Amino acid sequence: MYLTSEVKKDLFKKYGKSESDTGSSESQIALFTHRINYLTEHLKLHKHDSATRLGLLKLVGKRRRLLNYLQKNDISRYRAIIAELNIRK
Repeated sequence: MYLTSEVKKDLFKKYGKSESDTGSSESQIALFTHRINYLTEHLKLHKHDSATRLGLLKLVGKRRRLLNYLQKNDISRYRAIIAELNIRK
């Protein structure tokens, strides 16, 4: 499995406030970004996997909404997470 509990803990520890911080916007965005990168690589190999493509588009939309929320409420946190994850709008 590509997303083990250790990988999740590392993501939450690095981008969240602690290992158990699973609800902050930064940790959710980091988790979505990890999953988006994995699915993008999967789709490069399996071009006709339309179910995965739909899931990828939904994840991108969720991440976009979280980034918009963060941008409206705390622009400094938004800029920090964008710089750390190398996401561009």
